[in-house]
Amino acid sequence: MDLQPYLPVILFIVVGVLVGVVPQVLGFALGPHRPDSAKNSPYECGFEAFEDARMKFDVRYYLVAILFILFDLEIAFLFPWAVSLREIGMAGFWSMMLFLGILVVGFIYEWKKGALDWE
Repeated sequence: MDLQPYLPVILFIVVGVLVGVVPQVLGFALGPHRPDSAKNSPYECGFEAFEDARMKFDVRYYLVAILFILFDLEIAFLFPWAVSLREIGMAGFWSMMLFLGILVVGFIYEWKKGALDWE
C-alpha cells in the first residue's frame, strides 16, 4: 500500500497540531506560576457576577441572532453565483432574481413586523 499521496495531508495535520500545541506547552512551561485570589476567582466578563447565572434572556436577542445568520447565509450564495454567471446563462440569472425576490419579501415582512427593532 502506497502512502505517498497522503504525505501532504499528514504533513498538514502535523504542522497544524504543532502550531496549536507548542505555544500552549511553551507558555505553560516557561510562564510564571504565581496564583493569587484574583487569578483563581471565577469570572465571566472581567468582573464579579452580580446576578444568577440562570437568568432569562430576552427572546429578541435570539431572534436578531437567528435573523442575522439566516440573511448572512443567504447572501453567501451570491458569491458563487456571481463567479459562474457567464456559464449558467439567463436561466441561472432569473433563478437568482427569484431567490433575491423571495429574500427581499422576507426582509420586508420582518421589518414591518418589528423583528429588527432593538429597544
